[in-house]
Amino acid sequence: MGLFGKSKKKKPPIGPPMDVAWVRSPKRLFYNFLNLEPDELDLMGKTGVFVIWLGGHWPEWLYIGRAYDLGVTLAELQHNPKILRYDKEAGLFVTWSEIKSEFQDGVVQYLNQVIPPMLENPSPPDEDEPPIAVFPPGVPVPPKDRA
Repeated sequence: MGLFGKSKKKKPPIGPPMDVAWVRSPKRLFYNFLNLEPDELDLMGKTGVFVIWLGGHWPEWLYIGRAYDLGVTLAELQHNPKILRYDKEAGLFVTWSEIKSEFQDGVVQYLNQVIPPMLENPSPPDEDEPPIAVFPPGVPVPPKDRA
């Protein structure tokens, strides 16, 4: 613990990164965030972690969050002016993974450390939350050893 409160020291994740199967479209592409129709993708009432980013020649991780209702949360964020100001020619993209609520804070904590987003989440996990290592979206998952 720090002198004036919680420790600012990052905790190392427990174990190697896991594949959380980030969702892609049927064409194996990531979804365009502003064209996403959460109700058509049956996201209402589903819980998970999501990542929004800016595509193009200089892609940027934009926002990382968790949701107890992915459909509602993503629909609300499609109208968030802080996110919309980044919508340029390259577009905004999104993916998510249905992760049990008890693990979401740890996954978000880890992603915030390895792919820091440009926009701060207004309700981030507690800084003492132990990170849970996952492969970030788009990072190839190495094949499993055949022993």
